[in-house]
Amino acid sequence: MHRQNDLVNRINDNYSKLSKGQKLLANYIIDHYEKAVFLTAAKLGGIVGVSESTVVRFANELGYDGYPKLQRALEELVKTKLTSIQRMEVTTDRIDKSHVLKSVLQSDADKIKHTIEEIDEADFDRAVDMILSAKRIYILGVRSSAPLASFMGFYFNLVFDNVKLVHTNSVSEMFEQIYRVSEDDVVIGISFPRYSKRTLKAMEFAQSRKASVITITDSPLSPMIPFADCSLLARSDMASFVDSLVAPMSLVNALIIAICISKKDIVLDALENLEQIWTEYEVYESDHNSISSYFVSKENRTV
Repeated sequence: MHRQNDLVNRINDNYSKLSKGQKLLANYIIDHYEKAVFLTAAKLGGIVGVSESTVVRFANELGYDGYPKLQRALEELVKTKLTSIQRMEVTTDRIDKSHVLKSVLQSDADKIKHTIEEIDEADFDRAVDMILSAKRIYILGVRSSAPLASFMGFYFNLVFDNVKLVHTNSVSEMFEQIYRVSEDDVVIGISFPRYSKRTLKAMEFAQSRKASVITITDSPLSPMIPFADCSLLARSDMASFVDSLVAPMSLVNALIIAICISKKDIVLDALENLEQIWTEYEVYESDHNSISSYFVSKENRTV
């Protein structure tokens, strides 16, 4: 039984004992979950033809502590079930078209706020310890989660010499890169709706090899959770075509900073060496050259 289908399972298990009005609600939710997720209890009741109190009793009958908890379960169902086309349609309906910038920024700010409120700091500290004590560190994130994995891999490589960023376009390529994983290693899997089967298979394989598994995902109902020794949750609730990765990126950034604080001497040494290399090979534009170019450009404009 898949945990992300918990709402559907509850409806199926309780359907026979629901009242006539509650059965109407159950049928509407199953058939129109992508619409029901955005409705208040009053509006849902109005569409189905029952009272708001019937909607609340329906949520309680399914084992949810109030309608908001039922809505949260609906959100989980929507995130795993909606196709890209449906997600685009939902976004178009949800976003204030006259204030797209402010609407999206506010939505992302809310996700970070909820992540701060909900994340378990003990799990975060445990994840840091697991990474610091690992013989090898495997980082895996595909599709929209790939930038998060690459960002983490870039900075981890400055601190550790045992990091493996798994690049993969197929299941076979993935296993070719992680087949050496062992109980002394840690595997960090990153996945958000719609969850990648490749990442799930990698987590299952790492678990079978007794490696320590850290997952970065969005919900306790994520299919990543059963394979993890430690799960870090960051909100990614917008059911849109473009995945919101602001809160997950902030979480990854926090992990990087925590690791750097623990490895301060190594990080400072690495940065000192890198600064010499960057200067010698002119990796970055120097401040002096930038300022000179600015004044030359200004002179030319005044001639």
